[in-house]
Amino acid sequence: MSDSGDRGKRPGEKPGGNRPEAGRPNRGGPAGDRPRRDGDRPAGAGRGRPEADLSRNPRENRSGDRPGYQGRSPREIEDRDPFGTKSVRTRHDDPEIPESVQPKDLDRVARTQLKTLSKENADGVARHLAMVATLIESDPALAHAHAVSAARRAGRIAVVRETLAITAYSIGDFALALRELRTYRRISGKDDQLPLMVDSERGLGRPDRALELGRSVPRETLPVDVQVQLAIAMSGARLDLGQTEAALDELKIPQLDPDKAFSWSPALFDAYAAVLEDLGREDEAEEWWQRSDRAMEALGAGDGEDDVIEVVEEDFDEDVDAADATGTDDDTQGEHAEPERG
Repeated sequence: MSDSGDRGKRPGEKPGGNRPEAGRPNRGGPAGDRPRRDGDRPAGAGRGRPEADLSRNPRENRSGDRPGYQGRSPREIEDRDPFGTKSVRTRHDDPEIPESVQPKDLDRVARTQLKTLSKENADGVARHLAMVATLIESDPALAHAHAVSAARRAGRIAVVRETLAITAYSIGDFALALRELRTYRRISGKDDQLPLMVDSERGLGRPDRALELGRSVPRETLPVDVQVQLAIAMSGARLDLGQTEAALDELKIPQLDPDKAFSWSPALFDAYAAVLEDLGREDEAEEWWQRSDRAMEALGAGDGEDDVIEVVEEDFDEDVDAADATGTDDDTQGEHAEPERG
């Protein structure tokens, strides 16, 4: 049986504001995060309602306009500042970067997006982004400071605005995260961060808007892993509204397959188990917790990201000596998983 002692932080908890540590909302973060497990990526703290009074944030007023844009329509604002660069050019002291951190430390795909910048500027941005990757889990506030520095230098680069959004989310600044995600979406033309946008709306205490946003894009047009993340985020929004049965329905997607494990399977299985618990269906929930455990173990046994893991349950006759029947040791009995390459 899986250890129930670490289930206090479950998938789908509403994002909490003013958090001192990084963490995505437990049923809304990218697939693969398993916040209920000690030692995994840091999770959000508690179920408290996040601060939604934007008037307390000096960077925004209640309508979400940037300073100097009060009274203007969103279209006028976008036309005057289509990339939102004015919002990241406020006074800011760049955090120090160790000399050992070099531009080549940044992911090659991300570095490619910086080629439109001058070499000197591209190198500086790359070093800040490399620092974000290093610090995002151990010191999200400092990682955010590096992301702000990168955005001030390269506000029209999609990966830079995406990084700023993610770090803002990690420190609980959901208003900034949502704004930056919208800018990233406009620059890149991609919907791959839609689940994080949904969870940012949840963090602002707007589950109805979260559901509306999640339905705004045809699910089948999204990559499979994003479809799973979105289903988890939508389920969390339903829970925010007290719609527990509907939250379970949101998770009944084709990817909820107990016989195969992908990178996003443990998070999906966890979310499903947690909602079953909320419905009082403890036995079914325990089955899905165990499936999550098996999926995680199976994925750990794979040797490549493209592996598809088939989870197999085998029954043995207790009266037959397994070693004689199979020629193997007893510890090979029962549940096991083998990589299946397509």
